[in-house]
Amino acid sequence: MSKKLPVADDDEALARAVRASAQQIWQAGLGAFAKAQEAGEGGRSFTRLVRDGSVLAKRAREVEQASGTVARAAERATRRSSGSWGKLEQVFEERVARALATIGVPAASEVEALRRRVDELEMMLAELSARLPAAVAPKKRTRRAPKPDEPEEEEGA
Repeated sequence: MSKKLPVADDDEALARAVRASAQQIWQAGLGAFAKAQEAGEGGRSFTRLVRDGSVLAKRAREVEQASGTVARAAERATRRSSGSWGKLEQVFEERVARALATIGVPAASEVEALRRRVDELEMMLAELSARLPAAVAPKKRTRRAPKPDEPEEEEGA
């Protein structure tokens, strides 16, 4: 008996579906009235159908209002809890950062700044190395082992 409304992309299709449902509800009511007339009860059956329909309509409104109230309460609770979680998260992050700073662990921003500085220095070193001709480039010094009767060389001599 229940017919679901189609999901419509445009307003016209939705309006047609609503009109069709309203027409079916009207026809069902007329059919119920005709059955009551056939049973010979006439007015009493009709009155009973109207009363039952009113009770169902009232229950439907109550359910709709209750669901709206619950939805609004849930939305308020969600907003409050997300704000509380955000504050809790911020406090936690601040405390962890303070604890790490206390024991000497550098912050991520400090590590990133050092990484950028090392990259810059490596680029500068590569540029300077490329400018120096091979003949001028400093040679690697190797220390020779002193002879048993020679004193050791001092650094810088």
